[in-house]
Amino acid sequence: MSPPWALRGKTCLVTGATSGIGKETALALARQGATVVLTCRTLERGRAAQREIRVASENPSVEVLVGDHTSLKAVRAMADDFLARHDRLHVLVNNAGGVFGPRRLTEDAFEYNLQINHLAHFLLTNLLLDRLQESAPSRIITVSSGAHRWGRLEFEDLQMERGFTAMGAYGRSKLANILFTRELARRLAGTGVTANALHPGVVGTGFGSSATGPVRWGFRWFGWAMLSPARGADTSIFLASSPEVAGITGEYFSKRRVRSPSPEARDDAAARRLWEVSARLCGIGAD
Repeated sequence: MSPPWALRGKTCLVTGATSGIGKETALALARQGATVVLTCRTLERGRAAQREIRVASENPSVEVLVGDHTSLKAVRAMADDFLARHDRLHVLVNNAGGVFGPRRLTEDAFEYNLQINHLAHFLLTNLLLDRLQESAPSRIITVSSGAHRWGRLEFEDLQMERGFTAMGAYGRSKLANILFTRELARRLAGTGVTANALHPGVVGTGFGSSATGPVRWGFRWFGWAMLSPARGADTSIFLASSPEVAGITGEYFSKRRVRSPSPEARDDAAARRLWEVSARLCGIGAD
């Protein structure tokens, strides 16, 4: 575990930081002395989380950025806002996400799970990549899930227009998180920026509340067996701050250890293709 104030002078950005493991991650980084920037969907929720984290961490350097992942325009505005405020970024934690059903589309006409869990983070990371490289050594951490093992990438039907299920779409988006991390690590080799993904465990947060039917009732029924948000945030905090993982990149972690993801998540050709498709969907250059 990193010593107190280990991140003094560092700037960290945590998406989805107003509740659950994102909030616990932000709190832990603030306690280590970092300037922590919280992203949130509404200013009201962001301010409430900011106040709580400032008091609990005794660190006044906690800021708020508003940006809704259902809008790529909002993600771009959030990135612009961060870049205008900060000339350094040492840790980016791509945490925001959830499981969403029945099938619906964002304002960008992308399936909810795909955009919120993958495309928004793909775009945000790329928009902040120059700042991360200027700040190296720096780290990118993306919260995936063991549910990636249920996911299958079908590039001809990436948005699941056929045979949609909430957990199938969620698993696909979490598989995309790992493939994105692998390709990102490959592209960043030698820059001093590392990229890793993780499974936080089955955590008792409200992230399943956006689903309906059996999925929503499943999260309620088995809530007693789920990890607390604080325990679920442990690996995110470890990857963001521990000297033990300095230089480790392109890996998938669970319980602070490197694990082997599914065969589909180790397909580097699929990772490269996903990058190219994601870049096109987000309206940025693949390079």
